[in-house]
Amino acid sequence: MKGWVARWRQHSRNTITRWIALTTLAAMLTALGFNALFTRLAGVWAYPSITEIGLLDRTALVTRMIETSPRELRERLATAASTSNSKISWHATHQEMNLPAIHEDTRRMVTPQTQHLLNKPLDRLELYEPGDWPQKNGHYALVVHLNDDSWLMFSVVSRSWGLGEWQRTLILIGMVLLSTVLVALIATRHLARPLHRFAEGARRFGVDFRAPPIEPLGPREIRQAILAFNAMQAQLQHFIKDRTQMLAAISHDLRTPLTRMRLRGEFIEDPEQQQRLFRDVDEMQAMINSSLEFFRDDARLEEATPFNLAELLQTLIDDYRDQSIEIAYSGPPHLVYVGRPMGLKRVISNLLENAIRYASEPAIELSNDDRQVIVRVLDRGPGIAPESQEQVFLPFHRLEGSRNKNTGGVGLGLSAARAIVLEQGGTLTLENRKGGGLEVTVLLPVLKAERRG
Repeated sequence: MKGWVARWRQHSRNTITRWIALTTLAAMLTALGFNALFTRLAGVWAYPSITEIGLLDRTALVTRMIETSPRELRERLATAASTSNSKISWHATHQEMNLPAIHEDTRRMVTPQTQHLLNKPLDRLELYEPGDWPQKNGHYALVVHLNDDSWLMFSVVSRSWGLGEWQRTLILIGMVLLSTVLVALIATRHLARPLHRFAEGARRFGVDFRAPPIEPLGPREIRQAILAFNAMQAQLQHFIKDRTQMLAAISHDLRTPLTRMRLRGEFIEDPEQQQRLFRDVDEMQAMINSSLEFFRDDARLEEATPFNLAELLQTLIDDYRDQSIEIAYSGPPHLVYVGRPMGLKRVISNLLENAIRYASEPAIELSNDDRQVIVRVLDRGPGIAPESQEQVFLPFHRLEGSRNKNTGGVGLGLSAARAIVLEQGGTLTLENRKGGGLEVTVLLPVLKAERRG
């Protein structure tokens, strides 16, 4: 039982539910902390109580001094005791002070400590704070009733940066929002990191089906999703491997009966029938060889590596130039891309072969941006009808009626080209050009690490 509880605690420590709860709690506590801090600053500090402004100690000393002085000297003594921050005035009557009219309970807001310090009865002390005055420049005022029915008023100016109620409310709302956003950003960053790593691993598997499994990190729910994805990835890798081996074996086994057919054809006495049989055997042999090349394509087993894609295209163009075939090129002289150079070379070669065989004026355009690399193979020819532009990617599909190896391939070139591009996370599409011809567009994604480089 204890072991089960310990395992449950360990697994429940790092979950999305726990992080959401902690985020909410942390946001609330941070908001309360900001609220308390601001209340202290904008409330008690901006409008401190009478005991916090240093008025009482000085008031007790001056009161005793003036109260023991002759009546005719009290006004001059009060003026002499005034400073730049506090003003002391003596008044013969209460009406001379022009005090604001306030509630009786407010006037008696004097603590017992203040009463003991001044040694005055409670009804002989009056306190006024900045908010009691009708004008905006209110101040602190402590009024002391002397023994001969005269009055002393001690005034201290208030801090001018004290905020009003609606201003403090707006600032508190802003602080609550700020604290909530800060805590949410920290929590979401913690949750987004394993999700981002998960997405990068899935994208890497889309580019390379032999990619290693993703390390299960992060909250428990994300780890479970990563483990499920790794299991699916392993199953797909096993399925692709088995399918490739099976189809390659079938294609290989077909060579034996074809060889026997060719040997038996040697004994046919009719030359015309013999040539027809040999043509069929040769065509079937070409289809089998293409199938073996398709299923046992070493380019698909190639590791992704940085290479100069522009230089690879120019090398292909030079090879065709050696055969007296001119291919126009438009693009940068250097473009480093992380991918499989052998596979991309085969893709472009197949596309160029089609452009040379079925059209004219072959050309290559290369461009890129932050997210993708674009390779276009152009030609001037009959193009392909829109309804047939997807069918040409089917294995062994050809637009022309015959399957003569002298007029074209066996219909695997575009299928292999698209398969290679898809395995690298890209797309391959066809589109007829204005004025005649075909435009084949290869879009290759740029990985994040490659963009940083």
